[in-house]
Amino acid sequence: MSASRDKLPADMPSVQVVNFGCRVNLVEAEALRRAALAQGRSNLIVINSCAVTAEAARQTRQTIRRLKREAPECEIIVTGCAAQIDPESFAAMPEVARVLGNAEKLQPGAFAHGQNSRVAVGDIFAARAAGLPSVGGIEDHSRAFLAIQTGCDHRCSFCIIPFGRGASRSMPLPQLQDAVADCLAKGFREIVLTGVDLTSYGQDLPETSNLGRAVTQILAAAPELARLRLSSIDCIEADAELCNAMASEPRLMPHLHLSLQSGDDLILKRMKRRHSHADAVDFCGALRRARPDIVFGADLIAGFPTETEAMFENTLALVDVCGLTHLHVFPFSPRPGTPAAKMPQLPPGVAKERAKRLRAAGERALRRHLDAQIGKTLPLLSERGGIARAADFTKVRIAGIDAGQMIEARITGHDGETLCAVR
Repeated sequence: MSASRDKLPADMPSVQVVNFGCRVNLVEAEALRRAALAQGRSNLIVINSCAVTAEAARQTRQTIRRLKREAPECEIIVTGCAAQIDPESFAAMPEVARVLGNAEKLQPGAFAHGQNSRVAVGDIFAARAAGLPSVGGIEDHSRAFLAIQTGCDHRCSFCIIPFGRGASRSMPLPQLQDAVADCLAKGFREIVLTGVDLTSYGQDLPETSNLGRAVTQILAAAPELARLRLSSIDCIEADAELCNAMASEPRLMPHLHLSLQSGDDLILKRMKRRHSHADAVDFCGALRRARPDIVFGADLIAGFPTETEAMFENTLALVDVCGLTHLHVFPFSPRPGTPAAKMPQLPPGVAKERAKRLRAAGERALRRHLDAQIGKTLPLLSERGGIARAADFTKVRIAGIDAGQMIEARITGHDGETLCAVR
């Protein structure tokens, strides 16, 4: 994941939510906006923060200061993972009116006037219910995002997010099916299931469930759903039902983004990851044999503490060995409060240099994938601005289309990042 934000428009509505970070925040944004409006708020900016890196938290503070300068009449409330983990630092900012924790932000009356406490941040690990909104985060008027899981029970040595989101908690399947039905009623052709640790879905529910079973039941109950897509998953947690669905169900899109992080076994152990190099290779190989059109993306960290050049080469080789196409590459930066921050760090610049090499390998892999699409006729889901998405999530530029349409188009070329097509 990377820090990102929505730009504040010049004609700002009475309640504006500015998001940083993951898809779960994206899904929550509309629920937070609606809740604030229902509680009679106006001239309010809600900052939904991210804590995945120290840089994300820094950008959040920078944005708060900028927005207060641009809209001094607006009250600013800060919530999200960075606020949950370090509420005092945000409460100390003169621009901030109130700080809400990740559990508190979805409670009734969270944004109402006249709150007594300036900081309302409780113990996130005490949260038992998922507390996930059924409102689907919307992108490009063609796909809806449903956050069906939050929290994480693992303790990767570089990651602070469990302390922002708490233990793994899942949306009960009946609520999930209702949310899917609501998205279909609104005209969405594609639904993306997302979560903090998506493949742990169902492990906390009283009924026996897992992500594969949820996917299978969604598709069976919604034959009119054109596309179901998964966000980032952990390959070691992928259950047999999920793999079977990926092999047999054409409406489950052939694209998986994998949380791999490294290709070296010792670094993976020091990261406290639960898979090995061989696990990643075997997973990708098995799914590619079952679903030849599948495309893999991956999160990879370059320059983790103690990483030697030979260890880094194992990660670099993973791009070709696993056949990765879409890379999210992060130069390691120590996150205060994590075990990795206390490990022996590499010299300055090494992580950035290795990240540059990884990105270059990713660009070459993407170009090979794009080259292979030329001449094919692909089914596409159109977005705004003359952009569409192939089933494998490859971006396609095509003129003269409205958003939200299922079309077929012939691929004529690419620019190194985006395919070009004609109808």
